[in-house]
Amino acid sequence: MEKFLAVFFGLVSMAGGVLLVLFVWGPLVLNFVLACIPLVLFFGGMIAFLAGISSIKDASRVKKLEEEPEVKTEEEPNKE
Repeated sequence: MEKFLAVFFGLVSMAGGVLLVLFVWGPLVLNFVLACIPLVLFFGGMIAFLAGISSIKDASRVKKLEEEPEVKTEEEPNKE
């Protein structure tokens, strides 16, 4: 029974939050969301830029490793 009460009160709290956002704080929430859009775009672009640079560095590192001649090591003789 306790689990059902927790689910019920959780749904009631969610509905109350949605009603408050829509009818009481609607314009404030809308202004906040609109103010966050440039920040999200900036930081998302910065993350994409850094990921691209990292990818380019990794590709050049792999290319450099493929061009290096392989160094052969002497194998140890079997000890029997």
